[in-house]
Amino acid sequence: MPPELIFVLFVLAIAIIIVISNIKIVPQAQAYVMERLGAYYTTWDTGLHVKTPFITRVAGRVSLKEQVVDFPPQPVITKDNVTMQIDTVVYFQITDPKLYIYGVERPISAIENLTATTLRNIIGDLELDHTLTSRDVINTKIRVILDEATDAWGIKVNRVELKNILPPREIQDSMEKQMKAERERRARILDAEGEKRSEILVAEGHKEAAILRADAVRETKIREAQGEAEAILAVQRAYADSLMMLKAADPSQQVIALKSLEALQKVADGRATKIIIPSEIQDLAGLVASIKEVGSSDIKPVPYQQDAPAVQQNQVDVPSQYQSPVQTEYQQL
Repeated sequence: MPPELIFVLFVLAIAIIIVISNIKIVPQAQAYVMERLGAYYTTWDTGLHVKTPFITRVAGRVSLKEQVVDFPPQPVITKDNVTMQIDTVVYFQITDPKLYIYGVERPISAIENLTATTLRNIIGDLELDHTLTSRDVINTKIRVILDEATDAWGIKVNRVELKNILPPREIQDSMEKQMKAERERRARILDAEGEKRSEILVAEGHKEAAILRADAVRETKIREAQGEAEAILAVQRAYADSLMMLKAADPSQQVIALKSLEALQKVADGRATKIIIPSEIQDLAGLVASIKEVGSSDIKPVPYQQDAPAVQQNQVDVPSQYQSPVQTEYQQL
């Protein structure tokens, strides 16, 4: 093969290699910052690009995705002179590749240092208890300050989170004791409230039971009174009916005398030692004769006996069948 042909092929191969090496494909979510003769030339977005050989070069490849950087714990001092360790997590995104490449040297280190100084300034104005309970406030303040500072670097800070807040061991022990005491206090309060509620319910139950018992007694007495009233009313009605029937029957004097003697016998059978006899009963012999006349099977007219035993000094001799075992004394009213 002639030397001229070899040289041509060599030159052609080099040219092909140079052309291929200057064809660039920019991936998705990335950007290339291009320089020409040492100065910024342009920024390539996603797609196929061809650069000029030897005079144009890629100054930097920048990812446009949101990035997360976890910074190590930083010592900070609170307003009440308590030293603690706080580590932060920063979420940021590159919005301007040119400013990111030319704005600051080592942007991640710059963000870390800026985060540490900003965190110390914010924590220095807060006390320990406020620091532990104000994570959202601290996160917002740091994000605003970092976003303003990194805007000149082509970086947008989306979020800043405090990952861990580590107070000294002594402070942690004291906080644990305080928390334990607070929990015990709340538990005692809950127990006391439960006992109070239980006693209230028991007292209300006793009260309702007493009310129900009183209502039951009242209802019982009312019903008993109503029953007694109805019984008395029935007896009185029966007595009134008997009187009406007796009046309607128009009994004779002999029957009335017999009933009077029966009533007298019942009175004499009692425990009373004295019996008051109405003055209308003056002739007991006539009363006995009337009884015999009514009780005899053969009813015959009996003449009035003038020599019948008269009542002397209002004392009478009652036949033996009507005498009471108790010695009685009759007194005329």
